[in-house]
Amino acid sequence: MSELPVLPVTFRPGHTRVILLTAGLAIFVTISGVALLLEQLGPGEKLSFVVTGALIFWALAQLARVKVVADETGVTVVNIAGKRRLEWAEILRVNLRPGDPWVFLDLSDGTSLPVLGIQPGVAKRRAIADAKALRALAEAHAVRDPEQHQG
Repeated sequence: MSELPVLPVTFRPGHTRVILLTAGLAIFVTISGVALLLEQLGPGEKLSFVVTGALIFWALAQLARVKVVADETGVTVVNIAGKRRLEWAEILRVNLRPGDPWVFLDLSDGTSLPVLGIQPGVAKRRAIADAKALRALAEAHAVRDPEQHQG
């Protein structure tokens, strides 16, 4: 097995993040610029253009905030709509199968949690390496004896 990453470690889709934030900024600047250049628009209409551009940027920034932070006690998964903290013992398996849009965590409560912070879309090799690293961390921190975890 390869060496485990030093904790804490953050996994996030770097290229996708740059693309989303750059696109959001470009859209905001373009829409705001158009609003300022259109002389027939009143102040309220110009403001509505700027606010629309800002909302588009905000939506893309929400898509760009996804990440996974692993530390000694567990993992924090930040997805588009929320954040969830998991102890290592709650993670049974880390999955990234061919064709999956992102990593999935199989959890001890029988559910599966999508982890958008590791996605093979733009940087497939990095996503695979990140998934392997997270899997190795989960296995290294797994509770081997159920008696150890009572408490």
